[in-house]
Amino acid sequence: MTTLTGLDVALVPADPRRDASTLQGWLSDPHAAFWGMGDLDVAAVADYVAAVATDPYQDAWLGLVDGEPTFFAETYDPARVLLTDVHDALPGDVGMHVLIAPPTGHPRHGLTDAVFAAVMSWCFDELGAQRVVVEPDVRNAAIRRKNIRAGFTELAVVLIPEGADRKTAMLSVCTREDFTGSELARTEREGRA
Repeated sequence: MTTLTGLDVALVPADPRRDASTLQGWLSDPHAAFWGMGDLDVAAVADYVAAVATDPYQDAWLGLVDGEPTFFAETYDPARVLLTDVHDALPGDVGMHVLIAPPTGHPRHGLTDAVFAAVMSWCFDELGAQRVVVEPDVRNAAIRRKNIRAGFTELAVVLIPEGADRKTAMLSVCTREDFTGSELARTEREGRA
């Protein structure tokens, strides 16, 4: 568990049966449109999470903030999953996706930054990443800004197969040093002080 900006943030393995209903609600919210899974029912979400969780090159994580389910993260080996044709993976590269639950009630100031920083720290500290690799949809300006604030360097626009479609994505990487020196990490450190 990581304490950031007064929030206790933890990641636990996602369980398809336990978490599918919650995740389906998050994925069907308009803010998750770039995940492209808004039309999935609970059973389809459970199947998706089970497929990720049982793949030896991917993991699915439920994120808890102060003990409450608040976000979903996926980590993967980009040399074997998703980016095999568009990224020259290095040893220690870890791919990452994160989805934060839509706000209910009053938004919590700093929540998105705290969650994003916790996931980045998790990748480096718990998973041993040398670099974190992301591939957001090029149209997703909000997450691209968040990535830059977290120290990511945008490398190239790439086309990634997604089922029968292709996603136009911004391939980006971040080292531990990049993250540690980033605006997002600085903000989190100042929030804990």
